Amino acid sequence: MEVLVFGAGSLGSLVGGLLARAHDVTLVGRDPHTSAVAAQGLSITGEIETTVSPAAATAVPGSGYDLAVVTVKAFDTPAAADALTDAAVDATLSLQNGLGNEERLAAALSGPVLAGTCTYGARLTDPGTVACTGVGEVVLGPREGGSDGTADRVGEAFERAGVETVVTADMPRRLWAKLAVNAGINAATALARVDNGALVDGPATDTARRAARETARVARSAGIDLADAEAATAVIDVAESTAANRSSMRQDVEAGRRTEIDAINGAVVDRAEGAVPVNETLAALVRAWERERGLR
Repeated sequence: MEVLVFGAGSLGSLVGGLLARAHDVTLVGRDPHTSAVAAQGLSITGEIETTVSPAAATAVPGSGYDLAVVTVKAFDTPAAADALTDAAVDATLSLQNGLGNEERLAAALSGPVLAGTCTYGARLTDPGTVACTGVGEVVLGPREGGSDGTADRVGEAFERAGVETVVTADMPRRLWAKLAVNAGINAATALARVDNGALVDGPATDTARRAARETARVARSAGIDLADAEAATAVIDVAESTAANRSSMRQDVEAGRRTEIDAINGAVVDRAEGAVPVNETLAALVRAWERERGLR
């Protein structure tokens, strides 16, 4: 399979590198990382150790791909859609944070767009090197739920590359459940500058739980069966299983980069029919931090 990975940061590089064990993969990202991969291959270290040789570039080279895997930040989804419009991609899979990415891609692209989540841990350590900090799984399926042949084919391609993969008919619920976890963990750890484990039993634990419960209530108003208790428990479970990790939003804040607050807590606020005060507060604080630094 010809696979284009658009957004070769930490996660995109790891997923693309794993897929390159069985498929022809092209990574699209930023220099100096892509130049290093093009010159000497991609080294995967940590819980998975291998070296692969995908193609790598800073823009989409040519056209005619069986699959595009989109791993850019949510605010870069429109740019990804523009770039993929001329790439003649048969199908697209979003492995991004937040809500709305799949709809934006589908509005611009002619082929089917799948939704997905990924729990593999990844961190770029040097140009040309990505560390696998945790082996997880990729869950994917049609963005509106149900099943189809495209999702099955993509799932089989991931499995052939040794990627733990689940093809599911309930991606809308999976995306909301993931959003609840991210809403509870990301902004709180970013603002407090703490590892995920600090939310297991500490001053911010209740904040994380309440953000997740608010997200579950908004999900139910959108027709998604997600209980408050399930969402709150999932936040603590993920915080505990990733206790030593820095959330992606904390990494962005510490690096002075724009965050995905609009697609996470902001998405909860935008879709809420009533007050969601914890998500409102977290979103406002992170947006204030971004505005102060000229990132908005």
